[in-house]
Amino acid sequence: MSIFILILSVFFTFYSCNSHKNAVDNSGKYKLSLKNAFKDNFYIGTALNAWQITGRQPEELKVATQNFNSIVAENIMKSAQIQPKEGKFNFELADKFVKLGEENDMHIHGHTLIWHSQAPDWFFTGKDGNTVSEEVLIQRIRDHIHTVVGRYKGRVHSWDVVNEAIEDDGSYRDSKFYQILGEDFIKLAFEFAHEADPEAKLYYNDYSMAVPEKRRGVVRMVERLKNDNVQIDGIGMQGHIGLKHPDIMEFEKSLEAYGNLVKVMITELDLSVLPSPWGDAGAEISDNYEYDDKMNPFPDELPAYVEKQFTKRYVEFFELFLKHHDKIERVTLWGVNDGNSWKNNWPVRGRIDYPLLFDRKNQAKPVVNELITLAEVK
Repeated sequence: MSIFILILSVFFTFYSCNSHKNAVDNSGKYKLSLKNAFKDNFYIGTALNAWQITGRQPEELKVATQNFNSIVAENIMKSAQIQPKEGKFNFELADKFVKLGEENDMHIHGHTLIWHSQAPDWFFTGKDGNTVSEEVLIQRIRDHIHTVVGRYKGRVHSWDVVNEAIEDDGSYRDSKFYQILGEDFIKLAFEFAHEADPEAKLYYNDYSMAVPEKRRGVVRMVERLKNDNVQIDGIGMQGHIGLKHPDIMEFEKSLEAYGNLVKVMITELDLSVLPSPWGDAGAEISDNYEYDDKMNPFPDELPAYVEKQFTKRYVEFFELFLKHHDKIERVTLWGVNDGNSWKNNWPVRGRIDYPLLFDRKNQAKPVVNELITLAEVK
């Protein structure tokens, strides 16, 4: 009997030690999540789609809540989705999105209030079928912003008030908003958003923000707003980057220029490994191209040598973000994993891309450990 007890004692001691070891390992993994690694520098965020918000992709949602402390809705808060008909608002998914963020103690960002690309047609058209007057459009902008921002007052912490209003040459985009109201539509949108929630942070967001001409145009626009005492708290630099574009030195120049005016957000960050039809970093969503095998070089998996380039490029950009962490409030990835990235279908439908930090099986790529190590060293 004593020998049997001795054997049991040894067994349970061994089991206990291994259980303790596993507990320590799990704790260590938790401590090395992305959000914990960067918590002293900036929010690390991700965009959520409707399936994730409604719980239809629980594994992806688990990745999001474990690794990110800020969320933005990919599409459901854009004006065409949230007010498809005048005065008919659909807040079902937006409410779930905000509740999800609150339940997980996350920074919640609203995207986007005024954007030409996904604005409903009724915004600009009267009952007679003609273009509306200045007065009518101003009232519609006011009503939309007051209703949406007002509903989430004190709950949504920041908003992209205006999205993509400046062309790459620095001029104003010739959108319906601009055609009817001129550049004043930007000022009005920020004023209405501030009226609806005086505590919310208000941002301007755009792509190709490293282009020198665009940089100058955005700086002029923001300086004009500030001179008119309009509240603008930050600029979102969309991070739709590739292996060779944009030039990281130009990106830094823009980051510094914007950071001298307001805070900077790195938004919509993804790194395409695929060739671009036009060879630059533009993100004009209306541009689409026919499928061609040469534009889809990695249909089955990403070669190891490309994975190394991918990791190196991400690390270079995060080194830049950490260098300027005093200017940056948030770095947000545009999606949770490769499988639900918009880059698989844009600008060429049917392609397979690998632009995010987690693969299609929700596993962290090698770049994740590299970024965590970088944050610890810094």
